[in-house]
Amino acid sequence: MTLSERVNTFGQYLLSRYGERVHKIALDAGFTCPNRDGTKGRGGCSFCNNISFSPDVDTRLSLSGQIAKARRAIARRTRARKFIAYFQAYTNTYAKVEALEALYSEALKEPDMIGLSIGTRPDCVSPDVLELLERYRDQGLEVWLELGLQSSFDKTLERVNRGHTYAEYRATALAARQRGIPVCTHLIVGLPGETEEHCQATLDAVLETGVDGLKLHPLHVVKHTLLAHQWRKGEYVPLSREAYMVMAANLIERTPANIIYHRVTATASRDVLLSPNWCAEKWNLLNGIEIELRRRGSRQGACAGAPFLNNELRHAA
Repeated sequence: MTLSERVNTFGQYLLSRYGERVHKIALDAGFTCPNRDGTKGRGGCSFCNNISFSPDVDTRLSLSGQIAKARRAIARRTRARKFIAYFQAYTNTYAKVEALEALYSEALKEPDMIGLSIGTRPDCVSPDVLELLERYRDQGLEVWLELGLQSSFDKTLERVNRGHTYAEYRATALAARQRGIPVCTHLIVGLPGETEEHCQATLDAVLETGVDGLKLHPLHVVKHTLLAHQWRKGEYVPLSREAYMVMAANLIERTPANIIYHRVTATASRDVLLSPNWCAEKWNLLNGIEIELRRRGSRQGACAGAPFLNNELRHAA
């Protein structure tokens, strides 16, 4: 049995909708971030080294060059013939809307490109950006707005230097979904100072606001970050593989079956990863989560709507 038989995965959603495999192509369009350029802060989030998120992207290439290179690599693996342009690196709505439209449209000119997935921060999505994405959506394109939230607890967001609040996320998510733009929210498990109860409270808050897709990420320590210094000094201890699998399975069970999981784990290449080592083993971890759900005889949505035991913590989110 595979994970997609127990979890509503993005790959299966695309296969069902388009009748064939569809792959995302990660792109780096040269954006920066207001949490790096001094607008909101310097240095970015405590855990962020963007190379760890898209290590295979050659930033020397144009968008069309990046797409062509990725297309060749995917063809060798799966022979997929349709693609989604995933603007992934840094904050991909952090520019004037005219510049954004030029970049997005450049990617969409590729004949096998059927849509966009835009990774960004919730405090960098203006009404003009939403209007632009809505226009693409109205053209019949597959469009997703991916919002990096990580936690619904403002104390945690401040601790990791996110530079935005949960209220800003909520406002952006509501505004996007009111326009019919699907929202995929990124959540990190294992943030400093958080327990599993915090993760469940964050999930509940996101579900209450309304969401269409989710990405789960285990927090891992990579080179050239503040988190790396904290880890070296013993101020941060990453989750064990077993703890993450159990927590991920618990969150999946708590998620209604109609929500699409774009990702249930994240990895980093060994040349930048410091800890934990298991975050370099994608398939091993995916199999482990499926095995944990199978051991329970469970699947996504099995515990959806279950009462949250620590209501005081939940309402603090």
